[in-house]
This record gives sequence, C-alpha cells and structure tokens, in this order.
Amino acid sequence: MERPVENAPYVTITHGGLTIQGWSRAAVQSYWRVCELNVGLDCGAQPWDFMGTPNWFLTHTHLDHMAALPVYIARRRMMKMEPPRVYVPLEMYDDVRRLLLVMQRLDRGRQAVELQGVQAGDVIELNRNHLVTVHQMQHTVPSRGYIIWERRKKLKEEYTGLSGEQIRDLRYSGVEVTKEVRIPLVAYTGDTAPDGLDANPEFYEAKILITELSFLRAGHRREKIHKYGHMHLDDIAERAERFRNELVILGHFSTRYHPREVRRVLEAKLPDGLRQRVRLCV
Repeated sequence: MERPVENAPYVTITHGGLTIQGWSRAAVQSYWRVCELNVGLDCGAQPWDFMGTPNWFLTHTHLDHMAALPVYIARRRMMKMEPPRVYVPLEMYDDVRRLLLVMQRLDRGRQAVELQGVQAGDVIELNRNHLVTVHQMQHTVPSRGYIIWERRKKLKEEYTGLSGEQIRDLRYSGVEVTKEVRIPLVAYTGDTAPDGLDANPEFYEAKILITELSFLRAGHRREKIHKYGHMHLDDIAERAERFRNELVILGHFSTRYHPREVRRVLEAKLPDGLRQRVRLCV
C-alpha cells in the first residue's frame, strides 16, 4: 500500500536484529533512527514515518543536522503524542530553547518537548536494557557523538562453579552475584574530524558505526578538511585495521560528488576487509 505522505528520502539497512533508517548529505540534511530502540540521531529533516520515534539525540546545531526539530515537535503535538525527549550539546541548550520559543510564537502552537543539554561523560537511561553514552567530537561548533549500549547481567567469575541452589541462596542472603556487562550496539559520530573517532575508541568497537565521510578526492587538502571538522577518505583508509565494527555506514558526502563517483572511489580505495563491511548513504 502506498504511503499517504513521503516527504523526505531515507535508506533502510538491517543488521543484527536492528533496523537503521536515515539519510545524510553534507550541507543538505542528516537524520537517522534506530527503529527497535526508539532512538533518533540528528534532525536535519523529518520523514513523516519518523514522527513516532520519541528520543532524539542531536550532535550539533548546524542547520543540516537540526533544522527540522521544531517541525518534528509540532507534528507530535498535532497528532496528540507525548512530548519527545531531545538531547543537545549542553553549550547550545539555551539557544535551542530560545529557538523553540521563537518558533512557538511564529507558529502559534506550543513546542512541547523535554529538552536536555548533555556533555561528554553523561549516561542516559533509555530503558532497563539500553543506555546511551555521550562523547566529545571535533567540529566547528560544540558537538557530541553517541553510543547506544545493550546491558546484560552476567554471573561474576567467582561464582561460576556454584550450583543453581547455591547461587540462589547467595542472592537471598543479599550477595550481589552478577555484574553489568555493556555491549556497544550503535555508535554515531555526526560531523567530526578524525580526532573525534580516535579519542573515543569505543566507536571502533560498536556493532554498527554510522559516521561521516565528507571528502574523497586527492586534491582536497586534509589539513583544511580537518580544520572544519570533517573527514577525508584517506582518514578512513589509514584506520582500516581499527574498525572492528560488523557494519560501517558512511554518509554525509559532499554535494560535489555524484553517487557513481562515491561508489567508484571507495571501491578502489578501501581495503577489502573494511570495504565488505561498509554500506554507503548516497
């Protein structure tokens, strides 16, 4: 059946029981969501299908990453949904709040939202089994990356040889017999120079990594690219051995590049071991 409204494009990628949907093009729009975890990542546009996602984590306040935030909040109010939870870099919290109040006056509709500023080191509880950690990225404005973790209870090593009854008795006596184990599921950098990745090695370990790759051509000087908080294909290729991810989603390509050029250059440049795990958003 055809959708009644389809007002923004997105790709759908499934891996390891998770569905990633989104789109990213430099200076145009970036937006992603992890369907099963009810998490959105950046809000440069807002496909109608994404409206039901209640938790959004914005990496930074460049318009191609957050311009649709007031639209998203207004749509949820219009559809009588609960106010969403939106996380933004702490340094930008006041300005984002003011922006939403201005939009409220212009639109004559309440911008109902739970807005929270975050900084590196923060841990946000999503539900019993999942949490989000906040990481510092390197960009031209304050920027955060995010990792979604699954957490499980695992029996402590000192009790692994005990019977079920013995473990039960220890629990009843008040002994904590398990420890929390965290598994990085999805990592998202937003826009960043390569130092943002290198300073957060957990990003290389997540099952799924979504990151930017803005520039490809040899003639584009990396020192200038890094200065403006972006990455070049050579940065990815040089770090190929560090990517332990099962899947790497690359997007945010410059509008200079036709999709055919993106595919051709990456096919030639990326080592086999990494290329086989890469999906492109072009």
